[in-house]
Amino acid sequence: MSQEKQIVTRFAPSPTGFLHVGGVRTALYAWAFARKHGGRFILRIEDTDKAREVEGSITHIIESLTWLGIDWDEGVDIGGPHAPYLQSKRLESYKKYANILIEKGYAYPDPYSEEEIAELRLKAEQEKRVFLFRDHRPETIGTWDGTKPLRFKIKEIKESRWHDAVRGELHAGPEALDDFILIKSDGYPTYNFAHIIDDLEMGVTHIMRADEFIASVPKFLALYEALSITPPILVTLPPILGAEGTKKLSKRDGAKDILDYRNEGYVPEALVNFLAFLGWNPGGDKEIMTPREIIEAFSIEKIHKSGAMFNEEKLLWMNKEHIRKQGDEVQLSQIKKFMPQYGDELLKKLRPLIVDRISFYGELLSVEQEEFRLFLERPVPVPEKLIWKDTSKEKTIEYLTNVLTRIQEGSSGTPDEVKSCIMPYADTEGRGNVLWPLRVSLSGKEKSIDPFSLIAYLGKEESLARINSAIGALKA
Repeated sequence: MSQEKQIVTRFAPSPTGFLHVGGVRTALYAWAFARKHGGRFILRIEDTDKAREVEGSITHIIESLTWLGIDWDEGVDIGGPHAPYLQSKRLESYKKYANILIEKGYAYPDPYSEEEIAELRLKAEQEKRVFLFRDHRPETIGTWDGTKPLRFKIKEIKESRWHDAVRGELHAGPEALDDFILIKSDGYPTYNFAHIIDDLEMGVTHIMRADEFIASVPKFLALYEALSITPPILVTLPPILGAEGTKKLSKRDGAKDILDYRNEGYVPEALVNFLAFLGWNPGGDKEIMTPREIIEAFSIEKIHKSGAMFNEEKLLWMNKEHIRKQGDEVQLSQIKKFMPQYGDELLKKLRPLIVDRISFYGELLSVEQEEFRLFLERPVPVPEKLIWKDTSKEKTIEYLTNVLTRIQEGSSGTPDEVKSCIMPYADTEGRGNVLWPLRVSLSGKEKSIDPFSLIAYLGKEESLARINSAIGALKA
């Protein structure tokens, strides 16, 4: 019995800027599919567009994927049996296949200058017809010496039909076929040519990519046929839509640098979880999944055809759930990164309260001044703020004094223990009458963390000192 062919997938980004959610989701699906089936996952860099290349992008791509826990078996940084994995280092391979196409009559040097092609395009536009280079193919084809672009020759103008693992049976008319550039005048191949050669030599079995490539598939098929290549399985991923759900996600509405999420204190497993569900669902009600669970459940059959909306609220909810799943020490180490001015002992006490109130750790930078700074600085009591509505100053002193006694006699170990000491009295005298001055005496604010949590985390000694300070201010 013949051995089943090993599954090989790849992620092949261009180093033209930061890695955003669309690119990461492509990498994630390709990685999960390979890992599910015990296959190989390759990280290849398509750096043939030198004009758009951004310095540091390759390092950024590697750092982003590593942070998310997406690893690879072969790649630009670790090498492998099909090295190099940088297209600019594979030029001889492209020339080899270009010469094969020339010998078979499937490629020829472009005889026109860029200015001449621009004139031909303009004329077609003025005549309100589609510009097709094949209509201007020269009768006499010269020898390619590398100084002119090399074009692929479409020999048969026909309808194209193919199967997509997600979209099913697809087709395109003859107008989708044209003589496209294989190798540019600078010696670098185009994407249309290079990725096909790379996938062939690296044994890629499944290609996962965005839906904007569907229009180019007829050209790819013509090239596969010319080289007698059996096409890999094509897997078209659904678009990621912006918040309105009508157009593709843009930088303006969420397609930001993946490492920004790291810097803002998101949990990498949460981002993987969220991106996995943008266009795929394993079925059932379970939404919070670890990367390992995603791999085990992943299948191409469950990738959606329609677009998936980038829902910021859903991401925040998922991230909060993943924060809660982290161990105490992991939570504490993340909190320390954003609250370095707080002592370890205080942060240990505050950890449950903090975890309950944030969706991502970076929120601590915005809420710390309002909610947690009060643990560092004892407030200066303002008598007018301590009094609830029409309650008198004398009654407010009475309420605080009685609460003081209950705190002294009771336990301040947990917020619930503190609440059990104070709430019976507050229910008898009126919650606003009792709890309003208590909260303000402890925090100095009209809106803050509940007074029971404040007492528990401040500790009995500090809490009593703040309440006594408030009583003193009312008596003055």
